[in-house]
Amino acid sequence: MPILNRFAEMLPEITAWRHDFHRHPELQYDVNRTAGRVAELLESFGVDEVATGIGRTGVVGVIRGRASGSGRVIGLRADMDALPIKETTGKPYASTVPGKMHACGHDGHSAMLLGAARYLAETRNFDGTVVVIFQPAEEGGAGGRAMVRDGLMDRFGIQEVYGLHNLPGVPVGAFGARPGACMASADGIRIVVEGVGGHAAWPHKGVDPILVGSAIVTAIQSVAARSVDPLQSAVVSVTQFHAGDTDNVIPPRAELSGTVRTLDPGVRDLVEGRLRDLVTATAAAYGATAKFTYRRGYPVVVNDPSATEFATAVATDVAGADNVDGDATPMMGAEDFAFMLEARPGAFLFVGNGDSAGLHHPAYDFNDEVIPYGCSYWVRLAETAMPIRQAA
Repeated sequence: MPILNRFAEMLPEITAWRHDFHRHPELQYDVNRTAGRVAELLESFGVDEVATGIGRTGVVGVIRGRASGSGRVIGLRADMDALPIKETTGKPYASTVPGKMHACGHDGHSAMLLGAARYLAETRNFDGTVVVIFQPAEEGGAGGRAMVRDGLMDRFGIQEVYGLHNLPGVPVGAFGARPGACMASADGIRIVVEGVGGHAAWPHKGVDPILVGSAIVTAIQSVAARSVDPLQSAVVSVTQFHAGDTDNVIPPRAELSGTVRTLDPGVRDLVEGRLRDLVTATAAAYGATAKFTYRRGYPVVVNDPSATEFATAVATDVAGADNVDGDATPMMGAEDFAFMLEARPGAFLFVGNGDSAGLHHPAYDFNDEVIPYGCSYWVRLAETAMPIRQAA
């Protein structure tokens, strides 16, 4: 297709931007170099407005079409931050910052949206306004929420918002979409068990918090297995268990923490309540006490059905019907694009990254062959959503 051919021609330049971001990974809100480079490139493209410092370090570019009669304003979002992981790819453009790397492809997401922004600023073949959004702190910092709270949607008049994420294990150029819940909420749990410490030779004189904590780990797995509708989804994972300092002393205290993932707000409420009851009751049954803390994190990513149908049609236009799954399986991973979808209707889609290491893996690398497909998707979405009407 001509649009794919155009971005194939632009591929070396867009790839160079991606590799530059990859060499210089930055975490959460500390993305000053990346944000500065993004703003600099947007300025060089001749976009109508560049705003920085949105949600602390987010960048927004405004591109107005050759016509404005439709009054439509559509937001396109990419994320910029990296992860605290030591890279093992061995690539010539590998991270130059020890202990930090782009292990989720945000470097590629930013580069693709920049490529689309350049094309849209040059052609302006749409009736309305495109707002390109470069977000910090997706990886645990809720940068999407920060940008929304900073007035992103109202300040720029955004009516719909769209996101795109790469997906390892899916062929390059293939897209996946799903109306409704497509990614899970991510909440944190913390459990502090207070027992009675003592000598390991006389356990009957104390209350062993390690035993109690182990019983709690086992008990709370029954929530997903026996309290949640089998046709619903819930994952409860205890990922940390800390207690004791030596091998011949029963400690007085144990601390556990982990995550809860659900795809439905009602299930989320149910799981929180059942966990609280089970933790306190299990501890009491052993003669201990437990303090349970449930911290709500990213909400469920909920795609608007109409926006998802539209975005799926756009992806089909770019990749062909055989390369688009409009009923993709939901994932239990989380995404803070959920906050933007709570503020405005829209859709979050996936594009294949090919046979690469998984997301958040030290050997992961964004596949540069994806760039023409992602850029083309963004451009087609804007031009299709806001077509210029020909005079009769």
